[in-house]
Formats: sequence, structure tokens, C-alpha cells
Amino acid sequence: MSVDQNKETVVQFFKSFDNRQIEQAFQLMAPNFVAHMMGMPAPLDASEFKEFGKSFYLAFDQGKHVFDEIVAENDRVVTAGTFTAIHQGEFQGLPPTGKPITIEVAHVDVVQDGLIVKHWGMGNAFGLMQQLGIVSIPGPKLVPHILKGIASKVFKNYPLSLIV
Repeated sequence: MSVDQNKETVVQFFKSFDNRQIEQAFQLMAPNFVAHMMGMPAPLDASEFKEFGKSFYLAFDQGKHVFDEIVAENDRVVTAGTFTAIHQGEFQGLPPTGKPITIEVAHVDVVQDGLIVKHWGMGNAFGLMQQLGIVSIPGPKLVPHILKGIASKVFKNYPLSLIV
């Protein structure tokens, strides 16, 4: 397969998810497919990745990958950009929020004979959790109060004369 054909295979893989044609996406995976996903304790085989993909697919509606970079060499294709969607279904135990999300993503895929055999996926999971309201980052007005609270807990058992 040519470099351009490998790029087209990978782009079609993501477009199939975006177009809600998940089975078409899965047809682009080789039987010996292996995925290395950031944050996962072990690589996923084809069936495990399909389960992960279905859960994400069902949780996030109107998904769209926008790639700012697509770089290919030999059998490797690198994509980097953003994924946007709306949280419309349960995700990792969190009920639907209806919130729109935008996360940065990067992928490396290896294509052989027109099928993806290896996938490395990296997404901004912390940003996703923040957008869904699972975690929050304190704003600048809260930081002094947080530091004061931490300091008071650390030094509450020490007399002022020992600290100075």
C-alpha cells in the first residue's frame, strides 16, 4: 500500500466513527489489531478496543475529529488535532450531562494491507473530565484561600515562636 492509501485508511477510520458508522470503522481493523491507549493499564486487543470504542461512541454524540496534522511515512500515520462532541450517554458511570466537549487528540497508526494493525491513542482525559464537571481547577481568586487553608492545617500544631 502507498503512503497516501495508508493515510486514507486512517482518515476513513475516524470519519466512520464521526459519521456514526461504527461497524465500517471496525472493518478497517486487522484481526491482530492492538491498541495502546494512554491511561489504560494494558494494550487492548481488537475485541477490547471495539468495546471501548462502542462505549465512547454511545456516550458522545455528534463526534467530530478535526486533524491539524496528518503525517505519514511508510506504514505509519500520525494524526493530531481535536475531537468535539456532546455528552449524551453514560460514560464511565457518569450520567449524560448534555455538555459539549473539545479535547486534544493524537494518534499513531500502523497500516498493513489496507488495515490498521496497531494504534496508539492519546487524548486529553483530564480536560475531558474537567469539561464534564468531574474535576475542577480552582480559579485565580480561590488560590490564596486554598493556600491559606493548607498553611493553617500544616502549622496549627506548632506555636508561632517555633515557626519564626
